[in-house]
Formats: sequence, structure tokens, C-alpha cells
Amino acid sequence: MIHTLAQIIERSAVQFPEKDAFRCLDNSITYAQLNIKANQLAAYLITSGIIKGERVGIYMNRCLDTTIAVYGILKAGAAYVPMDPFMPLNRTISIMQDCGIEHVMTTPSQLKKIKSLVEKTSFLKSIVGISENLGTTTFSWENIYSKSLEDFCPPRIMEEDLAFILYTSGSTGIPKGIMHTHKSGLSLARLAANLYDFNETDRIGTFAPLHFDPSTFGYYASPLVGATAVIIPDAHLKLPVSLSALVEKEKITVWFSVPLVLIQLLTKGEIEKHDFSSLRWVLFAGEVFITKHLRALMQQWPHAQFSNLYGPAEVILCTYYNLDSVPEMDEPIPIGTVWGNTEYKILDHTDKEAKKGVPGELVVRTTTMMHGYWDNKALTEQSFYRVKIASGYDHIYYRTGDLVKENDNNELLFLGRNDRQIKLRGYRIELDEIEFTLLKHELIEEAAVMVVEKSDKSHELVAVVKPLFGSSIEAQSLTAFCKTYLPGYAVPETVEILEDFPRTSSGKINRKEITKMLLPD
Repeated sequence: MIHTLAQIIERSAVQFPEKDAFRCLDNSITYAQLNIKANQLAAYLITSGIIKGERVGIYMNRCLDTTIAVYGILKAGAAYVPMDPFMPLNRTISIMQDCGIEHVMTTPSQLKKIKSLVEKTSFLKSIVGISENLGTTTFSWENIYSKSLEDFCPPRIMEEDLAFILYTSGSTGIPKGIMHTHKSGLSLARLAANLYDFNETDRIGTFAPLHFDPSTFGYYASPLVGATAVIIPDAHLKLPVSLSALVEKEKITVWFSVPLVLIQLLTKGEIEKHDFSSLRWVLFAGEVFITKHLRALMQQWPHAQFSNLYGPAEVILCTYYNLDSVPEMDEPIPIGTVWGNTEYKILDHTDKEAKKGVPGELVVRTTTMMHGYWDNKALTEQSFYRVKIASGYDHIYYRTGDLVKENDNNELLFLGRNDRQIKLRGYRIELDEIEFTLLKHELIEEAAVMVVEKSDKSHELVAVVKPLFGSSIEAQSLTAFCKTYLPGYAVPETVEILEDFPRTSSGKINRKEITKMLLPD
């Protein structure tokens, strides 16, 4: 019986030793090779003084070495902390300082940035993946793979032990570390594999970077069943036609990405020229999939099943909605119902359960829930909703901060963030409602609406839109379109048109950057 994430690879190495565990472009690693190399990395970390629960950084782009780093760190009893190599260096340093990272896994391609990290910090004890002398201990991957396993004695790991920390900025912009255990990661892998019937013949596309929680699908759920996970390189995600060719070549059977990747593939990927017949599941999560684009894609791929997944990084995923047919209307599709080992409540503003059909905040109790926020007990406690069952025993739910309601089929409808409701000139306005209205326009691909403070300290509603590829539209016509559906006080006073939006590292619209762009000089 598997109890920890590290045991996933150990079992698959016995059952499928010569099978590709992970692929990236023309490179691959078998389950047997991955298990040995992960053991060698674990042995190095242990002899370097790593103790159970210590945090080890992973500073890499998408490549096969990430798999060895993840499982080597887990086998050593440590917790990995993935850091986006594209983020500003100061943010990387703040994360490392926050959770006490003294050891970093990297690749030679990151040498320049690693040198800057060493120059600006004094706490790094070792760097794996670099052979050059940087003033601290460095160890190449070749040296790791030459390490003997004769005396290797891995620590005993418990399912409640810390496994990985995912950093997210949250609403304040200050990085906060979401702590996940072996139990929560393994629960995610089992629930996903069971729900979508993953098996050893699957080839699961891994589109998310390691620091983004959907990556757990490829890194855990895929090897749990002996499937092959295909890591999609950064360059292919920026070139939709190249991505189409890669998915066809790799014969991906399970697709899991944010909707943006699928929309770009639909509009710019020339999908009609490629063979996607291997796809059996198209899974998406992370943000609302604009229904008109979803409809068009489902019509292009009628052989595949589509499923909408939902969940904040604190629980990774918790609900799903399988589409039985192509949606006819443009209304957003449901986020569905909770999957196994999960329950929920919908709370009103007084923390009482809302009546059926009445909007409220979604709180979730699940085995995939985080342990808490790193070194922030106050924030952790604020994020939990407790139901006292007996003296000294509570049921603990995570407060998602998302507004939902149940429809007549007992399915959850996502209504937006509870912090996306604003009051302007005496009126309560749902910013998400305005965005949904703009997205009904046939020439709009994406939209973002925010409140901007003008130079005279007054506030105005501003809409920023991205037209469909190859289309053009005037701001005035969009204002008139909004007036058809929205009350006058909710019609944006200004409409800006951009060729593309600034993005977060996970591909989501970066509303903070857009707001900065709109501020007066």
C-alpha cells in the first residue's frame, strides 16, 4: 500500500521498469532510471546534512531534471519549493528567505541567474546542477548520478509529513507559502486517476510549470498508474502551431491545462491540420473557460470528453463537471460537484449556511487540503472554517473566497470572487458580471474589468479587452453593446483594446499589471 508520494515511483519502477515515466521533446526517462537517479539525489542530500522537513528549492525551466529533483527531494524526507525562473530575482530571494532554503536544484541553463542569486544572498549552502565554482558548494548532475547507493538509507516518511510548498502572491502581493503534505498530494493523484480512469496506456500532457498546482497531475497522478507524462516545454506553449504538432506527435491522451492554452490552440494552432484522435479527455481548470470558445473546441474534437475542474491551490482541486454535450448557450458552465472524499458548504455573510439557490462563499473540506500557510498561523486560522463536532474535535473547511450557488441539478455555479464586488457611486457592482457580458460579444476573446483611481482621486470602471485573432473592434461599439445588457451604472466608462494581456506565470490575466498600465502618469 502506498502511503507517500515517494513510494509512487518505487512501485512503478517494479511494475513498469522499462516504460517511459516522463518525456520532454525527444528525451525520456524510464521508471527504473528515475527511481535510481532520485535515490542518488536523495543520498547526496542526506549526506549534505538535509533533515526531514527541510525545504529545498527547485529553480528550473520545464525539463526532465525536474522529475529527478522532485522525487529525490521527497525521498530524502525534505520538501521541495518550486520557484519560477522567470520571476523577478528579488521575489525569488524573498521566497528563499521566507522558508529558509539553503539548497537549490537547478540546470546549467540557469547559470547566469544562479550567479546573481549567490551574489545577492549569503545563506546558500549548496547548488545541484552547476559544476562551476560560485563561492558555494556546487555539484553537477553527472556527479549525482555517479553516487553509490550501497549505504543509502532513506528516512522513514509519514503521510502527514511536509512534501511541497507552493508560493502564491494572493491579494496582498506578498508571497505566501501553501504547505502540502504527502497525504494531500497522494489524495489528489488517487482521486484524479479514479475519476478519469487513468491507466498505464495513457500519455498525460503536463502543461503547467512546477510552481503551479495543476502540475501535480503529471508529476503524481500519471506515475501512480504507470502512465507516461509528457512535459510540454515553455517554447511550445508560446507557439500554438508548434504545440499542435507536438501533441499530435506525442499522441497525448489526457490534456490538462488552463483554458488560455486551449483558446490559443483553437484560434492560432491550425488544429484542423493536425491529428488529435488520441485525445480521450480534455481537462481544464484555473479560470473560467469562455463558453463560446469551449463550444467551438468541442465541435472540433467531438471524439474527446471534456471536463471542467475547479479548486484553489490550497486544496489543488475539489470539484468537476463533465460536459455530456456541447453547450448551446453562452452562460458559463457549472464547476459541478465535489469529487470523492470531499464535502462543502455555502455560507452567507454571517457564516451561516445559505439557503439553496442563494449565493454565498464556498468552503471545502477534503483530503487534498493544505496543512496551512508557511510560518503564518494567523492567516492559516483566518482561512479555515471550523464546525465543532465534539469537545476537542472540529471539522475543518477551507474558505475559498469564491462566490457560488447551487442550481436545480445540485451543481455549483461559480459567480466570481467575493472580493470582486465593489461599491461605486452608491451602487454595488459585480466586476465579473461585466466581464461575462463583454465575453458574449462575438469578436472578444478575453476581457478584464477593474476600478481605476484617476488623477482627481475619483474612480471609474475600465474595461480592457483582447479581440479575437485577426479581428478589430472599436471601443465605442463595445460601450453600446454593454448598454444592451447592463444597467447604466455598470457600463465601463473607458474601454481599452490590447493585442494581448500581461500574464502571470501560470497564464492567467495579470490584473495588477493592467491596473498599473491604466494609472495616470
